[in-house]
Amino acid sequence: MTSPQTISVPHLGGSTIGYATSGPVDASRPTLVMVNSFTTSADLYRPQFADEELARTANLLAIEPYGHGRTRARYADFTYWDTAIAALQVLDARDVRRAFVLGTSQGGWIAVRMALLAPDVVQGVVALGTSMDSESPRSRELGCWDGVTFCTPAIDALATPVGDDWVIPTDLVDAVLAEGLGDQVDEETRAFWHATHQQHYTGDDGRRRLRTSTINLRDRDGLHGRLDEVRCPVLWLHGTEDRVYSVANAQDEIGRFTSSPHAELQVVDGGQHFLSASDPAAVDAATVEFVRRWG
Repeated sequence: MTSPQTISVPHLGGSTIGYATSGPVDASRPTLVMVNSFTTSADLYRPQFADEELARTANLLAIEPYGHGRTRARYADFTYWDTAIAALQVLDARDVRRAFVLGTSQGGWIAVRMALLAPDVVQGVVALGTSMDSESPRSRELGCWDGVTFCTPAIDALATPVGDDWVIPTDLVDAVLAEGLGDQVDEETRAFWHATHQQHYTGDDGRRRLRTSTINLRDRDGLHGRLDEVRCPVLWLHGTEDRVYSVANAQDEIGRFTSSPHAELQVVDGGQHFLSASDPAAVDAATVEFVRRWG
């Protein structure tokens, strides 16, 4: 994994997009774009960058969504569609004409948005612990979390401007880690993400980006009416211990990719919501096989 970098794209009045790579693009290999989960950064994919077989299979490029990591925009408001557009502009700027896209949680629905916007670019989607719905009653009836209840207190608490010395509260970071990695988060991992979050969410700009990201999570549009327009192969991996989105939801939604040449769900026993972090061996092996098959 290279040191974090940024690149300029024109979207949202001009944006600086944070990213990390496995090194220079090798045109002889496919490219795998990776999009991180809520409030995390490209660092979420440290296990993937460390996987030698995955790195031999594809050029790795982790892109940080709006509101996350080092990504900044001239305009203050953004949605998941904006991140999908900006990520495609990053590929264009780096002269990557085709790519697979892997996304964890929110990264999964960003990946599908990229496939919808640029079917000639996206060769395949690897979706991890995600959902294609809004935070709907249907979703909750299938055993998914109540995202409205989770997000609304944070949105309310982040409504008031703050000073330059503000940093994201660690109790909010811990709440995200509990949903993403379960209750048994080791102290090294917890300390890493405390420090990383407090690096990226500081001052009033950090408060605003965090609040908008949380609003987007709670209030996003669902993709059910568009999934039959996805024409690339889709591999969906979902952990049995995912406490945000259920296996039952994944089983229903994988069947909605009716125009995909191949849409498959693989259930990972014991896997958590941030599946790329909790079960990297299973994720990496399945991704290598998928990229080699469809690349």
